[in-house]
Formats: sequence, structure tokens, C-alpha cells
Amino acid sequence: MRKILLFLSLYASFSFSQTTDESQLKAIYNQALTNSKCYSQLEYMSNKIGHRLSGSEGAQKGVEYTKAQMEASGAFDKVYLQEVMVPKWVRGEKEEAYFILNGKKISVPICALGASGPTPASGIKAQVVEVKSLKELETLGTDKLKGKIVFYNRPMNPANVRAFDSYGEAGDQRRSGANEAAKYGALGVIVRSLNLRLDDFPHTGNSSYDEKDVNKRIPGCAISTNGAELLSKSLKENPNLIFYFKQSCHQEPDVLSYNVIGEIKGSEHPENIITVGGHLDSWDLGDGSHDDGAGCVQSMEVANIFKNINYKPKNTLRVVMFMNEENGVRGGKKYADEAQKNRENHILAMESDAGGFTPRGFFFECSDTSFAKFRSWRYLFEPYFIHFFEKGHGGTDIGDVKSKVKVGLSPDSQRYFEYHHAAIDKFDAVNKRELELGAATMTALIYLVDKYGI
Repeated sequence: MRKILLFLSLYASFSFSQTTDESQLKAIYNQALTNSKCYSQLEYMSNKIGHRLSGSEGAQKGVEYTKAQMEASGAFDKVYLQEVMVPKWVRGEKEEAYFILNGKKISVPICALGASGPTPASGIKAQVVEVKSLKELETLGTDKLKGKIVFYNRPMNPANVRAFDSYGEAGDQRRSGANEAAKYGALGVIVRSLNLRLDDFPHTGNSSYDEKDVNKRIPGCAISTNGAELLSKSLKENPNLIFYFKQSCHQEPDVLSYNVIGEIKGSEHPENIITVGGHLDSWDLGDGSHDDGAGCVQSMEVANIFKNINYKPKNTLRVVMFMNEENGVRGGKKYADEAQKNRENHILAMESDAGGFTPRGFFFECSDTSFAKFRSWRYLFEPYFIHFFEKGHGGTDIGDVKSKVKVGLSPDSQRYFEYHHAAIDKFDAVNKRELELGAATMTALIYLVDKYGI
């Protein structure tokens, strides 16, 4: 009889907890869809402030705006700035590019890649060598590459269902293409934009160089996917055609900037920290609405939702606007360094940096035991069409944080790279309900971790 009573008692307790969690998640999603501030906050960041490239006036305005929003929300016990020195790379005048085919001048859309050096004031004019990979440079050697412009034209693989897989496979061209081509005496590089769609928008992004003096780095630019197709076709018609491009980007000394941090002290375990955030900086062609204004406002909304449903976190919750993810990750590294220096105990670090599209689930970096616990909660998310719970990369800004679990929000990625690092990454590309659903999904998982641990 005692065993039966104990079983009934445990079952009743489990059923009550299950019902409570379902009700709490419903309250979270209701708040996000009916009383959220994240869309209006993103509108201000995008349309009133604009791009927020590290070291720029827009980045500083972004710091001031998000700090003021956190303070005004009344959701935090304290809001503060964390100093971090960041690089200041300036694009300069609009880039220009064309090639000559059969006596006709054909202009193509390009943009300088981050960290690139400038061309001479008169530009660069040379023959083009098309390649599909970095490894192909080795087979060509200095004899065929010296004094030429290297054209990296490996498209993102359309066969991958996960668009981020295709991005990862093709990204070495942009990251290392100029640095590797310089070793063979190339004058500059053209890189096919990392975009699955054929369009006329070049996509920027950061490059890595061994050369520390930016003025000695060979210039690298991205060409739109339509431009890349046209150039490749024209090279087959005339392999000796001449390509011209001009860009005036330059590097200035590092400047002082900030991570913006809002903190709610835990009611039961203040020594345990849950961090959620996005990166405040963006590239300068658009206004960074998807990358990563969306992640910033979604993270701030987590605290607003908890306040509105009268939920007081048991563990300390930090909302962090990281600075300088795009071209240095210095904000993320500074946050991690300070956390380690202060011997903080992070039980969860979550990041939203994959766009403001419909949420599908999460990527988890954690032990098998913790992952099994997360998977056991999946049924709570299924009414909201959240079903993707997989192990994988949590996020760049939280990469150095010594956290027991790291989580990355995983939205639908099919359209993300149409906008990523391009001039069309603007506010009108973000859907209000999709953005709000992402904020609710992040809040729901944080609630469960806060309540049950990892």
C-alpha cells in the first residue's frame, strides 16, 4: 500500500509540474506575441541608428540605445557597460569594378571585404585567374598567379538542407582567399558572394591576413552571385580579359567600445549565471536587422517577458549585447575573460545570431546527460512547432565562455544568406511574428533550465 501511495504521490507531483510548465510556456508565448517590445526596438536600431560597424558612430549609438532600453524596462537589478577595445575598419568610398569584353565595358557589383587593404588610388587592372578552391592555388603556382587577380568562384552547395553547412564549406574563400593568393604574388582577389540565390547584391564579411599592416595587404572584394556568373562565362569567351576594381578601405587605430550588460540577481542561486545575448555590431552595407539586431532585441525581450509574467529567476540572469563579433569577437572574449577572472559559474550561455526567422529549435554544446534532459523537454515545444534539438555549435560570442552548456537558437535558415552581410539586411526583411516567436522560444528554454537545472 505504501508503494502504491508513494507512486500516486510522485505521479501527481509529476503531472502537476508538467501542467505548470505547459501553462508557463503558454504564458511566455502569449506575452511575446501580444506585448513584446522587440520589433519596435529593432525598428529604432535599424531605421534610426543604422549600421553599427565596430568603432563607428552607429555602434556607439547602439550601445547608448540598448543600455537606455534595459534601464527603462525596469526588468533588471542593474545595467552596466563593460569596456572593450575594438578595431575600426572604414570602408571609404563606394567600390567600383568592371571588365572589358570585346571592347565593351561591363560593370559588376562588388564590395570590399572586411580587413582588406585598399587598392592604389588609380585602382587595379589585371588579367583574372578563376579558381574553385584555395588548394587549386598550389597547382597553379607563382608563375601563373603573379601579377594577376585571383577569382574564387566556388558556389555555396545547394544540396545541403542546412544552409549553414553550405556557408561553412564555402567560407574559406572569403576568410583566407586574399592571404593565400598574396603568397603567390597576386595583386588582389575577387570572391563569389556567400549567397545561395542569384542576385546583384555583393556580400561582405571579414578576411584574415598574416600581414599586420593593412596598407600592405592585397585588396579583396566580394562580387555578387550574378556578377560571378557573368565574369565566369566571360572568361570562357576570353580568358585574357582585363578586370578593374577600386576600393579605398582603411584601418584606423583601435577605439574604446562596450558590451552592454543587464543583470537580474538570482533569488535562490545568485552564484549560478545564465547568459543570453546577441552581437550589437553589424556590417555597414545594410543596417544589420537580421545580423544581429534580431538577436539583441530577442535577448532583451527575455527579461521583459519574465517581468511581465511575474517570474523571478532562481539563478542570476544576464542579458549581454556583445560588441565586435563581425571582425574580431573582442566583446565575446572580453566577457569570457572577465567571467574567468571573477571565477563565475556559468550554467548556461545562449546566443541568437542566425537571423530573425521562424525558430525551429536549438543547437546544444553539452554533455550527453544534459542533452538527454533537454531532449526530454522537447514535447513542451512541439505545440509551437519547435522540434529541432541537436548537438552543435552554440555561438561565436559565447565560444570562450566556460559554461556547462552552450546553446544557439536555430531559426529556419533557408533565406538567411540572401540577406547576410548584404545591403538588403534591413528592417523590412524581418517578420514581426517570427522575431517574437524566437524571443519566446529562447525565454521558454531559459525558464526550464532556471527551474530544473542542467
